[in-house]
Amino acid sequence: MKFGKSRNPFMKQFESKGETVTNNEVLDTDLVRNNPIERADGGLMTVGGAVNKTLILFGVMLVGAVAGAMFPFFNLMLVYSIAGAVVYFIASRNPAKAPVLAPIFALFEGLLVGTASILYASLFSGIVFHAATITFALLFLMLALYKTGLIKVTQKFRAGVTMAVGAVMMLYLVNIALYMFGISIPFLHDGGMISIGIAAVIIVIACMNLLLDFDNFEKGEQAGAPQHMEWYFGMGLLFTIVWLYLEILRFLSYFMGEE
Repeated sequence: MKFGKSRNPFMKQFESKGETVTNNEVLDTDLVRNNPIERADGGLMTVGGAVNKTLILFGVMLVGAVAGAMFPFFNLMLVYSIAGAVVYFIASRNPAKAPVLAPIFALFEGLLVGTASILYASLFSGIVFHAATITFALLFLMLALYKTGLIKVTQKFRAGVTMAVGAVMMLYLVNIALYMFGISIPFLHDGGMISIGIAAVIIVIACMNLLLDFDNFEKGEQAGAPQHMEWYFGMGLLFTIVWLYLEILRFLSYFMGEE
């Protein structure tokens, strides 16, 4: 699998020869020519619109989280995770469907977050508050680093982070597959130094992926993307936030004694 390049047909416009794509160049792509209805009736993507869509999705996710916390079916956590991944995969193949698929994705993510939070809270006092605080602190820190230009999302940076995220996702898939056969990957969840190190590396990768999400918002507006891409990129940012939160929960659990 080639993790260095996005399979999103829109984002491929940004990856051609590592060059910056101008608005006029994208207006002449197959994506635009094949979506005349979206462009005529739905308008163009804006950063503000993408932020608003992300906030809506975050609200849907919170509703799902409350439901997951009130009715925690721990055996369904894997189902929520896989269902969310399937919805995201479908949206990546057809971003025009993102306005419909994004709320469904957010709901599954919320159910996962709520159930996982209750599970960790039952074992470690105060861990949910600390994890949520750290997650938002890192979110705003990465946004500040991006806005100030201290970290620039170049083509090489994007390719490197995408490869790292792909490697982590492959690790998750292998772990899930082995779990179904009652096998666990050594040193991944035992709370030892290797587990702590792996969790820390994954958190760093998730933080770097936030920069890609922020950059997608700006590049989408600059390139004159169809408005439905606001939902699609909002899904991406929500996924990264949830991923970061769950990894921080796991990381903190290594340092906290059970109740």
